[in-house]
Amino acid sequence: MDTRSRLSRALRTPILFCRHANRLYHRRFGRRECNEDGVDPFEADWDNLFILDACRYDMFERRTELPGRLERAESRASTTVEFLRANVDGRDLSDTVYVTANPQLSQHRESIDAQFAAVVDVWRADGWSNEHGTVLPETVTEHALRAAEEYPNKRLVVHYMQPHYPFVGSDADFDGGDFSDPEATEENVWVQLLQGQTDVDRDEIWELYDGNLDRALPHVEDAMRELGGKTIVTADHGNMVGERAFPIPFREWGHPRGVYTPELVDVPWLVYESGARRTIRAATPDDRDESPDDDVVAERLRDLGYAE
Repeated sequence: MDTRSRLSRALRTPILFCRHANRLYHRRFGRRECNEDGVDPFEADWDNLFILDACRYDMFERRTELPGRLERAESRASTTVEFLRANVDGRDLSDTVYVTANPQLSQHRESIDAQFAAVVDVWRADGWSNEHGTVLPETVTEHALRAAEEYPNKRLVVHYMQPHYPFVGSDADFDGGDFSDPEATEENVWVQLLQGQTDVDRDEIWELYDGNLDRALPHVEDAMRELGGKTIVTADHGNMVGERAFPIPFREWGHPRGVYTPELVDVPWLVYESGARRTIRAATPDDRDESPDDDVVAERLRDLGYAE
């Protein structure tokens, strides 16, 4: 969707016009492409970087019992694509393997130059749960442990899909996201709430959202303890759950791109150390996985609803 189409859509829907105006404010009218005050997670010292998708700091602080030292950090992004562009694009990460439940890197591979030693797309084939419409956290942990065996001298980025919508195992009657638009970043549940199309109580949404994080945390802890070394648990961005946006103070839902309120950029930064550190070496050209076949990628994305 180009800028003119977005403006036209916003003008037809006043609340989206307000969101667009807030985005212009946060991005300084196009003078910055990300939240420049945010931390660069790839500059930090770690063996394992665990990313909880759409996990805000206050939520994590309330729900977690994970071992380690918890601090608050500020993300450079309010969406996954923005996070990847701000932190990964054009960077030499040949010492790092990316294990991900989120298809966004593959979806945007033409515009994001990610030079990882390998990318493990958990959402492909047997990694995807048709029942739940997402990748379950235990599946991500299984793939992360397998990747550690296959790449013993690499740093690991492990990207869990939770607590991001859909709400795993809930009985809520919410549709999944409309991903036919490759630039779409919000799920239908958040759009419905934003536009007043559903009267679901905010406390119920919080219960479901918290439950998604609770569902993931035991499997995150399993991976932390099994992998050893120095692990950081963080998030790519947060999520708004009916709080007032800024500077136009309407009730915002989801994680709109280019908006940097505390609910969207304040993320956890949990540091846990256990056992010996890993000896990290960059990949040589022979070590790198071959690029996936474009036809296979397109087929998988169609199966997931991301592309027509």
